Amino acid sequence: MLFDPVRHDPLAARPWSEPRARAAIDWIVRETNAALTPSRYWPTHPKDRDPGDDPAAPPTSLYFGAAGVVWALRHLHALGTCGPTVADQVDLTKLRDRNREWLRAQGFEDFGSYLMGDLPIELMAWGTEPSAARADALAWLIDSSIDHPACELMWGSPGSLLAATFAHERTGDPRWADLIRRVAAQLRSELQWSDAHSCHYWLQHLYGQRCSYIDGVHGFVATAHGLLRARHVLDAEQWVFWQRCIADTVARSATHEGALVNWRPELIVRAGRQPRFLMQFCHGAPGFVICLSQFPGDELDLLLLAAGQAIWAAGPLAKGSNLCHGTAGNAYAFLVLHQRTHDALWLQRARAFAMHAIAQAEADAAHHGQLRYSLWTGDLGLAIFLWDCIHAQARFPTLDVFFATGREATGVR
Repeated sequence: MLFDPVRHDPLAARPWSEPRARAAIDWIVRETNAALTPSRYWPTHPKDRDPGDDPAAPPTSLYFGAAGVVWALRHLHALGTCGPTVADQVDLTKLRDRNREWLRAQGFEDFGSYLMGDLPIELMAWGTEPSAARADALAWLIDSSIDHPACELMWGSPGSLLAATFAHERTGDPRWADLIRRVAAQLRSELQWSDAHSCHYWLQHLYGQRCSYIDGVHGFVATAHGLLRARHVLDAEQWVFWQRCIADTVARSATHEGALVNWRPELIVRAGRQPRFLMQFCHGAPGFVICLSQFPGDELDLLLLAAGQAIWAAGPLAKGSNLCHGTAGNAYAFLVLHQRTHDALWLQRARAFAMHAIAQAEADAAHHGQLRYSLWTGDLGLAIFLWDCIHAQARFPTLDVFFATGREATGVR
């Protein structure tokens, strides 16, 4: 079976309500503003805490810590969803230093990591107050992870590629284009070939293991997303290669079951492991649809539509409302399909999941006595998804957009 029904809930029959969605955004922003403690940022949610974690040292990363909360509040303000927020009170230099302390406490020195390191914090600081010194710091971080062995979005050079692309889109400076091309060349040099599957893949060296993830966050398709974003900077020959490479791997690694499609987490199943299927952004069809949102032409559209049908058949995730492994993240795939096809059915499905996700967030907050203050794993990501549902757009936070259009965020030092 392409998904485990135990991991999913029946979809609650709640009609779409824009006022309810806006009220949920207001609630999340209001609670987040009230919860900031300058010395400790935001309380860690029990679901984001491992045994033995120091509750007085909350995570600070973009993925599930304070940097992600700051980014989300700035983003929501820039979009006009709310007035000034407590993000204005957070000193980004101090946050960067705290994040380095947090990384070192976990045993890492990967400051160039996009989801866990300094990189997005420096990108925010450079975007707010651009200077030669900030540009140099940003370029150093991007350069520092070009040959990182992880070769995936969270820790490795694909995250650097995305950051360089956002910087290039903002300024057009050839410095960032040069870095984009260097990262892309390194990624090409690290490609592996599978005779069994007749396609390329990357080996990721993660947490002491070697694996062949192909999905979102740690896998092939998340790296493909960065290359898709950067394709206008690559020369014609390079892009022809990458387009064929991406299409072949996505098509040849797909598993079909009737009219539905999903992808297993790894291309090559490691010895002693049983292949399994998940249905969430970080592992499974939602990540493929979202990461391939900008794939040119219609070559992959039938696969993506079949993946969307599988996401709908599975239903909302029981784990919660978040982006990485929750209902909102899965529903972003419906927004992507609406954007690609202009079929109103996919917008209706996204909004149906949105209503379910609001109820999940409310129930979780009542149970734990607090919101989940994080971008990728918590309520801030849900708030941004709800805004995109209202406006029928597919702009996955920090993958599709970093610097918001519209009114600029203000005042973060």
